[in-house]
Amino acid sequence: MRKQTAVSRMCTALAHRGPDGEGRFDSRHVALGMRRLSVIDLEGGWQPFRNEDASLTLIASGEIYNSVELRARLCAGGHRFGSRSDCEVILHLYEDYGQDCVDHLRGMFAFALWDETARRLVLARDRMGERPLYLYEAAGGLLFASELKALLASGEVALELEPAHIDLYFHYQFVPEPRTPVTGVRKLGPGHLLTVDVDPWRVTERCYWAPEAAPPIDGDPGQVIASELQTVGRLVSRSDVPLGVALSGGLDSSVVAALVCSGSGAPLQAFTVGYKGCPPDDERPQAAEVARALGMEFNEIELDEAFVVEGLPDVIRASDDPIADMAGTCYHAVARRARQCGVRVLFQGQGADELFWGYSWTRKAMAASELKCLLWERGPLALFEYLRASMWTPTTDGNWKPTLPASLALIRAWQDFCCDSRDALGQLTFYDLNPDFRAAGEVVRGLYTDRFRSGIDPRGPFALFTVTPPREHLGVDLTRLVCQTYLLENGMAQGDRLSMSASVELRLPLVDHRLVEKIIGLRKTHSDHHLAPKSWLREAARALFPELPGPVLERPKRPFSPPLRAWHRRLFASYGHLLADGHLVELGVLRAQAARGLARGYFPPGAGSTLSFKALVLEIWCRVNRDPDQEILPCTPRVRSR
Repeated sequence: MRKQTAVSRMCTALAHRGPDGEGRFDSRHVALGMRRLSVIDLEGGWQPFRNEDASLTLIASGEIYNSVELRARLCAGGHRFGSRSDCEVILHLYEDYGQDCVDHLRGMFAFALWDETARRLVLARDRMGERPLYLYEAAGGLLFASELKALLASGEVALELEPAHIDLYFHYQFVPEPRTPVTGVRKLGPGHLLTVDVDPWRVTERCYWAPEAAPPIDGDPGQVIASELQTVGRLVSRSDVPLGVALSGGLDSSVVAALVCSGSGAPLQAFTVGYKGCPPDDERPQAAEVARALGMEFNEIELDEAFVVEGLPDVIRASDDPIADMAGTCYHAVARRARQCGVRVLFQGQGADELFWGYSWTRKAMAASELKCLLWERGPLALFEYLRASMWTPTTDGNWKPTLPASLALIRAWQDFCCDSRDALGQLTFYDLNPDFRAAGEVVRGLYTDRFRSGIDPRGPFALFTVTPPREHLGVDLTRLVCQTYLLENGMAQGDRLSMSASVELRLPLVDHRLVEKIIGLRKTHSDHHLAPKSWLREAARALFPELPGPVLERPKRPFSPPLRAWHRRLFASYGHLLADGHLVELGVLRAQAARGLARGYFPPGAGSTLSFKALVLEIWCRVNRDPDQEILPCTPRVRSR
């Protein structure tokens, strides 16, 4: 009875992910529950799925994009299906291939399969980690769910913060996977499969896919990528419900919009965020131009400071993990508007920046890490390379341009050389280029209580980008790192939770694992980090989509950057008081004096996610998870009369 009660509570906590119905399965060893958002086979497709002799039971979340092809092959082999659901193919693949069924799946998914004959539970997560899967193991039992809030609602998991992981949060603005902020809870890693044998009890986990294992590829990068994109567009557009695209007007979302338009053959809606007063970073005019070119219905959402302030607690609650990114308000608003317009599947362009050197900081990290590798190999002789790097900078046409005069370059080279020499062997230059990461490293441990600080490894934040030298494919290493940190948690996790909070499925065509394998394979034979940002993607887009406006293909990257400073000021005027003697003080994370200082909301020059905002997000996150029914209202600043 205890496990059935826990599953019932977790299903209730996940109703937003599946408002169309609930499915349950109970046996002696396992209790399974799921909530359904109907996207394919609306009338059928109800879970759990059972095989022909009822020895296998499956619940699954996500979409299997190649299910049509798999179904045809399985039917030819004698399998009988009970629905048109894409996820049912997992069950029959398992009958033929066992745990290796995951090798045949192309899509985003997390599933649980109970094998009654073997008395074994199989859990798996898609290769790039688009679909989440949280785990909690204790006292010979295992709980799992698509969101952390469901585990907390089970009554079996206590909200106890893990100091080392909270320290990572203050450095990264999110808790890097597979960690979570809660003690004892972790995520199943992307491309991982976990089995639980119940008699006797044994838990086994293995990685079935890693991006860096992709084989080298020769060929023209633009052509190879264009060919794979065509396949992606055809597969990801399958749906029995209306589709929409989150459109910014930049290259990434425009390519995705063109892919889906060509693949679906059905009318699509575009959704774009803008800001009151139409500041320079408002992309509505560019997005409207792309929508017209592709024949899409255009919807715009204008955000102002009052909307952002009032909605912050809801965004934090919906994000599930604490993620200190003000852009979350924008993602949340787009998903809510899409649902209001009848759209159940929303496409976004996430992944292009991480996979195609779209961020300037990842290109700088690559150049700096190349120097570090030379330092590890050559020792003091590498100083000459540091000097050259200080005097000259590679250009996108393969040449070099001067940067500093010789005297200043020598000083800079010596400083960088000495700094890198002090770093641990194998520590690449990566997230430490982020000013918010550096700011946290300088002061955050002074904000903690002594007890909380005692549970933290000072080298912890750097361990994520410390590798074993020498490195054969440094560009592949950096791509893997940015995909497994910033893209996975700040991008895909945030996108999944905020879209599903509005009962909208999010699809990300540019992180299709076959496309990723092509990019990694090409990167092993072609150096592209010195090229213009996203050169390979632009080449492919020019060949595939001549209908896109010319400026879209040539326009330099514009970061998705809401008016942070103005929003920050209003947020702290409304919620800053929560930090002073709040839950983070009560839980022994922050010293009371430090919390009162953070409550003032200082916004240093060059900051993106300040320590004060990270603390505020974590404070509100603790409040809404300790008491899910608690309503957190903004404090209206007092206005004095003259």
